Amino acid sequence: GASGARLVTTALYQLERTGGRFALCTMCIGVGQGIALAIERV
Repeated sequence: GASGARLVTTALYQLERTGGRFALCTMCIGVGQGIALAIERV
């Protein structure tokens, strides 16, 4: 699927909408694994 793309797009949209500076996206991959992405709006 496109869960990662959806999360990042939503985070970027919310940063723009609220004037925020940082966003953090996290996802569970399964079997104790995960991934995270920190975004800074400059």
